[in-house]
Amino acid sequence: MTTTLVTTPDPAEPRRKKSAPRLRDGVMKRGSTWSYVIRVKDPETGESKPKWVGGFATEDEAKEARDEARVRARRGEYIDRNAITVSEYLAEWIEGHAVEVKPKTLAGYRVMIRLYIEPNIGKMRLQALRPATLTKLYRDLLTTGRKNGKGLAPNTVKHVHTVLRKALADAVLVDEILPNNPAERAKLPRVQVTEPGGVWTPAQLRQFLDTAKSHRLFAFFRLAAYSGARRGELCNLRWADVDLDVPQFRVTGSSAVIDGERIEGTTKSGRSRVVSLDAETAEILRAHRKSQTAERLRLGESWKGTADYVFTTGWGEPIYPDTVSSLMPTLIKAYNDTKPKKPLPRARLHDLRHIHATTLLLAGVPVHVVAARLGHSDPAITLRVYAHVISEQMASAADIFASSISRAS
Repeated sequence: MTTTLVTTPDPAEPRRKKSAPRLRDGVMKRGSTWSYVIRVKDPETGESKPKWVGGFATEDEAKEARDEARVRARRGEYIDRNAITVSEYLAEWIEGHAVEVKPKTLAGYRVMIRLYIEPNIGKMRLQALRPATLTKLYRDLLTTGRKNGKGLAPNTVKHVHTVLRKALADAVLVDEILPNNPAERAKLPRVQVTEPGGVWTPAQLRQFLDTAKSHRLFAFFRLAAYSGARRGELCNLRWADVDLDVPQFRVTGSSAVIDGERIEGTTKSGRSRVVSLDAETAEILRAHRKSQTAERLRLGESWKGTADYVFTTGWGEPIYPDTVSSLMPTLIKAYNDTKPKKPLPRARLHDLRHIHATTLLLAGVPVHVVAARLGHSDPAITLRVYAHVISEQMASAADIFASSISRAS
């Protein structure tokens, strides 16, 4: 006979029961984070369905998000944040940034999104993005990112990363859709710092300016070369900001062309600055102002000028930045057509800024002074862009020191 031992539980011993998560007014803790649920009406079927959204650090954050979602649901404006795609989020994000980003920067963001982000990861769920996803995107853009199958320049890939990093940071901190920013941990391809290419010698600059003297916008090229100001800053310059008695001028804004329209905004650094002038450049600007006054009197009511821009068209309208850029190669060609022994090498308008900076640095002007003159927000930018010039100075530093000591003895 087999005896079976039956153990009777002690009624005095408390029962151990695993407590299940409790839903309170649409909010529940799941693991270490909080979630909320609301009912949303399907616009196609009219059926009301529950929608869960999680990942909140505290109960109060979940409740706040729940309340906002309920209001949107009642208005028919609810978006399922769990299902939103990269393209949908970026469309919202770019519109929200339209009022706080410079027009030219905003236009650049739109290009990066339209050409390189949307075609590759636009249909993915935002919450499905991982660092590895973005690492692969950058690698693919670097190897086959162009329409012809060739790779994009490393700096372009870096711009794509910049847009994604900014947008996804807002998805974490502002919209609270993502728990963390995958772009922060994605691996960017190495970007080689590009230094300004070979710039003209002082003699070549003089040859160019001598050729430009016959053009009505000669003063523009003279001021660009002798001040180092950016193209957009000079196109935006007003006579009210020019003091030819000191002489100096104040840079207060910049002009750009976006979708064929001339746009004015702040400087690149967002700050104004004062740039000193040499006496000869001041005289050239005086002559330019006299010529401009003569044009205005000659045209009378046909003069279209509405502000005291320093550089205008023959009808008084502010010049477009692209106008002076396209004029640069025309003037170079005019010089080279005279069959000189040494033709002028190809150069861009922006190279006049590089010539200015390089000449000052090689002359021993302190980097922080050059940075302030160029409008760099940090001298480190000047050091990085003109590292090759600084290296030339460093190479001769030992000889300068030894020579100074020898003279002292």
